[in-house]
Amino acid sequence: MDLDTVRTFVAASDAGQFQEAAAELAVTQQAVSKRIAALERNLGVRLFTRTPRGAELTIDGQAFLPHARELLRVAERAVASVRTGSRPLRVDMIASRSAASGLMRAFHRAQPEIDLDVVLLFNIETALAALRSGAIDASFRAVAMPGRPLPDDIESVRVLDEPLQLLIGPAHALASARSVTLTQLAGHRIWMPGLVPGTEWAAYYDDLVAEFGLTIEATGPNFGSDALLDTIADTPALATFMGGQTRLVWPAGHGLRRIPVTDPTPVYPHSLLWHRDNPHPGLATLRAHLAAAAADPDAAGTWTPDWAIPR
Repeated sequence: MDLDTVRTFVAASDAGQFQEAAAELAVTQQAVSKRIAALERNLGVRLFTRTPRGAELTIDGQAFLPHARELLRVAERAVASVRTGSRPLRVDMIASRSAASGLMRAFHRAQPEIDLDVVLLFNIETALAALRSGAIDASFRAVAMPGRPLPDDIESVRVLDEPLQLLIGPAHALASARSVTLTQLAGHRIWMPGLVPGTEWAAYYDDLVAEFGLTIEATGPNFGSDALLDTIADTPALATFMGGQTRLVWPAGHGLRRIPVTDPTPVYPHSLLWHRDNPHPGLATLRAHLAAAAADPDAAGTWTPDWAIPR
């Protein structure tokens, strides 16, 4: 359906006269008449009846009017969705409870006038394709993949080093510890069913295991965080890693504890990625906000893979 004819129909119905509609649309009265006639042929009905007072809607015209208005509203939203500066800033993160989610909530509180769309893309290849196509404006990713550097048109900045913590149940051998070292964790079973081979987070933990001789098991189906928390609470021999800023809530009866990991502290390096030519004004504001909010890195006593995006 030609939106110009629909727009002309709405203008004529609001004005009640073709001449006034022509003046509003900056076209001739003849053009208005031709557009209305074309729309009537397309629909197979009469939309207006000519009267001494001007043009009045027929019953069919009255029935079509609310739908015509909605067609124009949909068209406006469609244009706004792709017009830089008028569409929301689209930001990707891996999970809604991640540290990146906390960063974006803080940004939204600081910049409430910037419309946001948050999407959850699974792996870095999908995120990179979305950045390059313009489907998203920015993506929070932890690391560059070993042997697979970022494309030349993708820029990045490390915005948050998130310390890992050990999550254990009340009967675990380390339940009373105030902190644990990576050396102490050698020989303990660490269960992380969400590790998917080929993902950036699996690559991170592969290097952690190789560096410190840990035992991380990714066996069994991943039923989500609730099932993971239930299992850790009920199984004295199991523990799991989680980010210190990952937001999880569990029943009080679980007796779970977060324990800091030290000597060194493994940190998960979150970075912001964007396409070099992305012109969305909200992207520049987001980058400035993250730069101002970032704490100075404390590399002493911490560990990250050699291939992580540098600070």
